[in-house]
Amino acid sequence: MLNDFYSRLKSGTDIRGVATEGVPDEDVNLTLDVCRDITAAFALWLSQKTAKPTDKLCVSVGRDSRISGPAIARTVTETLAKYGIKVLDCGLASTPSMFMTTVDLACDGAVQITASHHPFNRNGLKFFVPEGGLEGSDITEILTLTQDGKTPETSDRGTITSTDYMTMYCKRLRDTIKKEVNAEDYDHPLNGFKIVVDAGNGAGGFYADKVLSPLGADTNGSRYLDPDGMFPNHVPNPENKDAMKSICEAVLESNADMGVIFDTDVDRGGAVDKSGNEINRNRLVACAAAIALEGNEGGTIVTDSITSDGLKEFIEQTLGGKHHRFKRGYKNVINEAIRLNNEGINCPLAIETSGHAAMRENYFLDDGAYLCTKLIIKMAKLKQEGKTLEDYLSQLKEAKEETEVRYKITEKDFRSYGESVIEKLNEYALTQSGWTLADDSREGVRVSLDKEHGNGWFLLRLSVHDPIMPLNIESNDEGGVHVILEQVSRFIDTCEGLTV
Repeated sequence: MLNDFYSRLKSGTDIRGVATEGVPDEDVNLTLDVCRDITAAFALWLSQKTAKPTDKLCVSVGRDSRISGPAIARTVTETLAKYGIKVLDCGLASTPSMFMTTVDLACDGAVQITASHHPFNRNGLKFFVPEGGLEGSDITEILTLTQDGKTPETSDRGTITSTDYMTMYCKRLRDTIKKEVNAEDYDHPLNGFKIVVDAGNGAGGFYADKVLSPLGADTNGSRYLDPDGMFPNHVPNPENKDAMKSICEAVLESNADMGVIFDTDVDRGGAVDKSGNEINRNRLVACAAAIALEGNEGGTIVTDSITSDGLKEFIEQTLGGKHHRFKRGYKNVINEAIRLNNEGINCPLAIETSGHAAMRENYFLDDGAYLCTKLIIKMAKLKQEGKTLEDYLSQLKEAKEETEVRYKITEKDFRSYGESVIEKLNEYALTQSGWTLADDSREGVRVSLDKEHGNGWFLLRLSVHDPIMPLNIESNDEGGVHVILEQVSRFIDTCEGLTV
């Protein structure tokens, strides 16, 4: 059983904490000593998992642009080497590229130092093995070993080698674009295209200089490509309004054909079409689904639970696929897609509205750069047909209004209380006029409302990690969100353990 200290460091399938001072009331808990101890436990865990002594293991280490990254990277690499491990120090790198070292460099494991889109003072450790990212249960095992002070035997056979894996990773992306666009000028398939990139000062600046430009694309007008762990311009997060406003502006100011944006460690991506319209959330899922279903006719697309009714109709009626809503959390949708494939169900894509997208053809790895690469390929191929990405999404019906309200759970046992709220809402929904419980809800309570009662839907669910119950609402009518919220609020007011 993890104590309170280590429980707070566990964040689903990652380890995250406060790594540097600078934010009031946030004390540092991910110290270098803590990172050293967790790394030693990971070395032991990996040795046990692979049935190899540590001096036979090879582990890669990378980091995003956070200010605490270099010091944590030194601690991690030196600790791994202390136990005889061959360490490949990949320096500034994307999270997906670190998984790919297990494919291209035959690493037994990989460590990425990142806290995704979280503020500058936070950091974390994300682990990979050749089968993919670790599960939450694996993180619990590693933290339990840490808590118990378990480590491998030390060895003087460890080495640390600086390794430029990002060059190989970028070549993989370039080769994918060349092959799939198959332009007359094969080596420069993006000649004549202007594509701007917003890296938000995270690790994604490579995409403009090492992927797009060598293929002939004009990337002038790109923004915030230089790594800066203080993130001075905007939060590197495709879900952030300021971040999306930035890339939309860059597209329009540069008269670009397309814009792409990444989060800090590039496991998530978003895009903007030439008219400055966001290809994000439901639009991003729709575009990725259309691409994934080419050659997988009738296939199943797994998404998170808050996708729209219009998206379901687009996937099933326009694209001829099947839509499988599942739980929030990128590992949840990925694991569900893998499960369906193992059962013989053709499922080529798992994707969250947050921008996490994992394609079967790419190891079910959530890779923002790979996702944007597929979007760019589609844009280039559509241009050959005299079409645009806007044409591609023209049949997607989008809600007039949408909102999210996040209710805090004040009860100590927040998970049990949240589950009781869901159970009560399920019963309550059955008694309400104009409400219809969704027949494909696999998380929380999803209800469709008729024209008289708001003409839309809502979903109340329990957060994956936090004492929060998010309520998502969409309506096809102006003013409909307010109508729906008023009805749901009558139920919420009966729940004494919930507050806004």
